[in-house]
Amino acid sequence: VPVIIRVGDDPMMKLELALIENVQREDLNPVERARSFARLVEEFKLTHTQIGQKVGKSREYVSNSLRLLAMPQELLDALSAGKINEGHTRPLLMLATRPEEQMTLFKEIMYRKISVREAERIARRIAVEKSRKKELLPTPELMEIEKHLGEKLGTRVHIQKSEVGG
Repeated sequence: VPVIIRVGDDPMMKLELALIENVQREDLNPVERARSFARLVEEFKLTHTQIGQKVGKSREYVSNSLRLLAMPQELLDALSAGKINEGHTRPLLMLATRPEEQMTLFKEIMYRKISVREAERIARRIAVEKSRKKELLPTPELMEIEKHLGEKLGTRVHIQKSEVGG
């Protein structure tokens, strides 16, 4: 049973309905869909939940679609053109704070045609390496020991943590 909504002469309501109708088209690419969602957020102040209800999708679907817009233009262009698929964007977004690694992974996806699963494995490995490096940074206690030893020995002291010792 079709739902009839009386729009009247309100041009904003007509625009909102046109955008929602546009988003529900099957032939939109992920970037076009994300831009439409962004317009609904910016121009109509709709929440992700409200957009999801209007287009028959979950809040998470809307939020994940909007996250795509945080990617560099080159990646958005490849996604729009179908050179990478939407599944590849998740591992690429995992590396958003590391643009060099993100571009390297993107090029691997493009030229080596690696699968989404392989891309996720690579992105996770990079993310774990990043967190391990943080663990190896000197703590305030370690810096105090360096200072104390430097004063006692009369020379510069640098203690470098490693996974086995220091």
